Amino acid sequence: MAVTIRDVAALAGVSPSTVSRTCKDLSSISRETKEKVRFAMAQLGYEPNTQTNTQTGQSPQTISIILPPSSREVYENSFYLEAIRGISQFCNGREYISTIVTGQDEEEILRAIQTLGKDEQMGGYIVLYSKQEDSIIDYLYNEGLLYVLIGKAKQFVNQTIYIDNDNRLAGKEATEYLYSLGHRKIAYVGSECNMLFSAERKSGYQLALLEHKIPINPNYCIEVEQLSSDNHQLFCSLLKQEDRPTAIIASDDILAVALERACVQCGLSVPENLSIVSFNNSLFARITSPQLTSVDINSHQLGIEAASQLINHIENPNLLATKIIVPHSLIIRGSCQQIETV
Repeated sequence: MAVTIRDVAALAGVSPSTVSRTCKDLSSISRETKEKVRFAMAQLGYEPNTQTNTQTGQSPQTISIILPPSSREVYENSFYLEAIRGISQFCNGREYISTIVTGQDEEEILRAIQTLGKDEQMGGYIVLYSKQEDSIIDYLYNEGLLYVLIGKAKQFVNQTIYIDNDNRLAGKEATEYLYSLGHRKIAYVGSECNMLFSAERKSGYQLALLEHKIPINPNYCIEVEQLSSDNHQLFCSLLKQEDRPTAIIASDDILAVALERACVQCGLSVPENLSIVSFNNSLFARITSPQLTSVDINSHQLGIEAASQLINHIENPNLLATKIIVPHSLIIRGSCQQIETV
């Protein structure tokens, strides 16, 4: 079996990212640590990848921002734009360069990461999403590359730096708000549960129902593969049920806008016939009529915290992995209405 960067790290008693930086001869690693790592490499016969650019000196290090695989959807979602704005703002202040990696599938993104990894000025990566299983995270971890995750870590949890909201609590609080308005028939519309933020928000929704002894109705839970896909018929089937919901939680403002359109087609009015709470508090929440009650997850702050933690770990390689929770808040607008409790 081939010797890996993790084998070297285990023998040298350092982190894999320290081995990676030693291979690039970065000045952030002490001479003593470099000698220890190089001795372990020699003992194991490890051959590092020497295909690097020839940049030297004090050139700014680069942070690469990885978006989820998509042909179109992520470019239309303001969550990613706000997170990138926060990352760029912090990187600019610390004189780091930020780049963006995109691709239609994981293979295309992996090829880009492999190319970027040859650059000795590559400091680390910020992954703007978290999934149940992800070959990109597998690659970053197994190659000993430094990365920060925006979202809850599911793989290599103890070794992963991640920044997240308490999405389960946010989903629960959104449901509790609708319950306080008298709603008992509350539905949930989200993206596929492979995306952890949606799975956590759905879990919080279900927890709130169970605490109030409201049975979970499977007909009230819809999960779509793409936020921007045409889900009109799916939403109309939910709204036309004989025992239709009086309120819906949408895991993203984009889904809530689509729900409002479906309401118009079904002859329903928001909030008179249906109350909606969504997530992200994006521009979409503010330009609809009525404006959406939405959970503000502080996307911009998520980006700032991710960049801050990554740079902190670049400059202090022996730090343990940190986990940071960014607070959320419910922004109440006109898409919800009090009803009489039956």
